[in-house]
Amino acid sequence: MSSDAKPKLQPVRGTQDILPDLARAFRVIDAIACEKANLYGYEEIHTPIFEFSEVFHRTLGETSDMVSKETYTFQDRGGDSLTLRPEGTAGIARAFITNGLAQNLPLKFYYSGPMFRYERPQKGRYRQFHQVGVECLGLETPAADVECLALAYDLLGALGLHNKVSLEINSLGDAESRQKHRELLVDYLRDYESQLSEDSKIRLTKNPLRILDSKDAGDKKIVAGAPALRECLNQASKDFFAQVLAGLDTLKISYSVNDSLVRGIDYYTHTVFEFVTTELGAQGTVLAGGRYDGLIEIMGGNRTPGVGWASGLERLALLLAAEKNQPKAFDIAVIAADPSAEQKCLRLAHELRIGDLKVELIPGNNVGKKMKRANKIGARFALIIGESELQANSVTVKNLTSGEQKLVKDSELFQTLKN
Repeated sequence: MSSDAKPKLQPVRGTQDILPDLARAFRVIDAIACEKANLYGYEEIHTPIFEFSEVFHRTLGETSDMVSKETYTFQDRGGDSLTLRPEGTAGIARAFITNGLAQNLPLKFYYSGPMFRYERPQKGRYRQFHQVGVECLGLETPAADVECLALAYDLLGALGLHNKVSLEINSLGDAESRQKHRELLVDYLRDYESQLSEDSKIRLTKNPLRILDSKDAGDKKIVAGAPALRECLNQASKDFFAQVLAGLDTLKISYSVNDSLVRGIDYYTHTVFEFVTTELGAQGTVLAGGRYDGLIEIMGGNRTPGVGWASGLERLALLLAAEKNQPKAFDIAVIAADPSAEQKCLRLAHELRIGDLKVELIPGNNVGKKMKRANKIGARFALIIGESELQANSVTVKNLTSGEQKLVKDSELFQTLKN
């Protein structure tokens, strides 16, 4: 490229600019999620957006797609291998260990922020994306799973999405159950090894459970006849899952048991779940999570049970009712009908904002265009000040809904607006 050639300015593939409408939707979701989480006793936590690579590579599993294909991993100037966080749970588990929080169990955390995965961009899926999520540490009871699911259900309800999503749930069982299933699954798949996709051939020796979640059409046909995980659950695992389902029944939260539902991350155990939709094409998962009793132990801490979920803001925003994405109307538009009134308008707009009113001080010289702008931004009232208003120490107040207008003394303006 020559030195005088114009650069091709566009966002990096898989990223997007968060423009005001989307930013507004994000704020709505985050605020509601934070409020609902607080009602359940969750406290806000923020972890760095990058960690030492081992935090993710060790916990997510070196053979997982997320680690082997999707993480943004780089070496910093000090020679350390760092990874941009692809999900929130491992970072929170690291923070739990680093900050010596084991004495404070149980703990409930709420988080939100950007995550990073190198994957093919699709509708509602980006390489830099944003999540809200919760993690409950220190409780090993089915009731904790039910409460976690209830919080997710309440959030989706508060966003008006109950009619657009459905809950799918499954049990991965405890370590004993998963080992038994692994052995049967490997024995079954060995007979089809030559027909498996290249990725699944690798997984067969390292993590065969992930073959059940393969998107390859040939793999799907093979695993359709594989031994079902539910057939390998020991009694303790069956009882745990039954209590989770009973809790959902008690709360009247509808669900369907999906035997093929697994998680693509190594640390999950027992309950796994997804709230899914048919309105986003192939990317139907809106919120997902489950129990991960072995995660903190894998990271070098004491065995600490955990359960949690995460939801993508981009996908939630796509599902939000249209009115939730509309700009919030302005309370007041302040209009100078004469250049001599501009300083008074500036001062008045500032005073109204201090009084917690949303105010637009509309620039320009044409009063007609200013009034059109006031209507366009959805202002409830227009405050108009010209030469005559200055002389009378007054403001013309126009109700932009009814069209009624009247002259109000400066000293009576705040009371008039309040009324």
